[in-house]
Amino acid sequence: MMFQVPRSVFHVRVQRSAFTVLVLAFAVQAFPQVAMPDPSQIAGRAIPAPELPNGTVSVRLVREQLGNNIAGHDVKVMVSGAARAARTDESGRAMFADLPADAQATAEADVDGEHVVSMPFSVPAQGGIRVILISGLKNAAERRKKEEAAAAAAPPTKGVVVLGGDTRFIFEFQDDALRGFYLLDIVNTARTRVDTGGPLIIDLPTGAGGATLLEGSFPGATVRGDHVTIAGPFPAGTTSVQIGFTLPYSSSELTIAQKLPATLQSTNVIVEKVGQVQIASPQFTSHREITAEDGTPFSVANGGSVAAGQPLTVQFSGLPHHSTWPRNLALALAALIIVGGAWLAFDGRTDVEEQRRRLQARRDTLYAELVKIEEQHRSGRIDAGRYHSKRHHLVTELERVYGELDGGGEAAA
Repeated sequence: MMFQVPRSVFHVRVQRSAFTVLVLAFAVQAFPQVAMPDPSQIAGRAIPAPELPNGTVSVRLVREQLGNNIAGHDVKVMVSGAARAARTDESGRAMFADLPADAQATAEADVDGEHVVSMPFSVPAQGGIRVILISGLKNAAERRKKEEAAAAAAPPTKGVVVLGGDTRFIFEFQDDALRGFYLLDIVNTARTRVDTGGPLIIDLPTGAGGATLLEGSFPGATVRGDHVTIAGPFPAGTTSVQIGFTLPYSSSELTIAQKLPATLQSTNVIVEKVGQVQIASPQFTSHREITAEDGTPFSVANGGSVAAGQPLTVQFSGLPHHSTWPRNLALALAALIIVGGAWLAFDGRTDVEEQRRRLQARRDTLYAELVKIEEQHRSGRIDAGRYHSKRHHLVTELERVYGELDGGGEAAA
């Protein structure tokens, strides 16, 4: 029962995160209102029992589900091909003592014409083994399937849903960002589908990004940006919606106020314990530390119910983060250099353009004077000596102006 977090959302440590969420969501035993396990997941499995005497096997026989104990019924254990028989007591247990260590064994029983057998197991040298044999699982599954089909076909009724006691809010850290996982159990206690009068809407904390639904979530749930919509009607029982997102932060303190669209029956918040991280909330009534199977420490906080429309508030302190002032200073200096360079370039370009305009004006003036003196020479209004002298001066000056214009990269006009 493993859900996967899309790699495009959290990139690194994703597999570890999904594993950690699974462990914390289902392996923390001290939360209130822990749901009964699915009988099919534990039926016939050998569970180590170090509290039992060495070589002891305890076989419990039940009908369809835990609690429906079958008393006074014959059970046997096949050990290395030999049968050992016993009868169940009032709690549905049959005890088999002094079995040979390391022997291969199975537990068996016949109930209502059904032969129930466990998975093979090895008798431990230290401690014992507990096995649960469950009859009628197939019939129960078929009956449940028919009931679910009938409920799905029936029109929904008006009603309400709640966020059940197995709802979890889990947070981990990475690169100055929180990674949040909301594991929501939406519980409908009615026997039919329920129409709540509109979808359940969750607006994730301000700044949340990369929000996505984890695998296994209710098909009626959708995510757009930081907006989660869970459309009904909701089937009888529990509907699972699992949301993942990232939440950047820039200081050692952060407060999340998450409004809830339905009443939260109990508050369960789990935060990765990094450095001096602490969590607090007016909704918390207890707090403890646990360690996941991979050695990661977590802070676990529990509290009472939170009414629909009210926020679940979590205050973080001691968050690991890197100061932003060096980065901001570097960005400011870079911006100053860019602006200064642009100003200098613009100013220098302005000076060059102004100089070229002056040269072009000088060139036009010299041309006008040269035309004027040529006209005076043709009309005889200037003597030959003055004409040649002045003409030589004008041509020399024009050559100089053209030289400067050509040096600036512009062809003579």
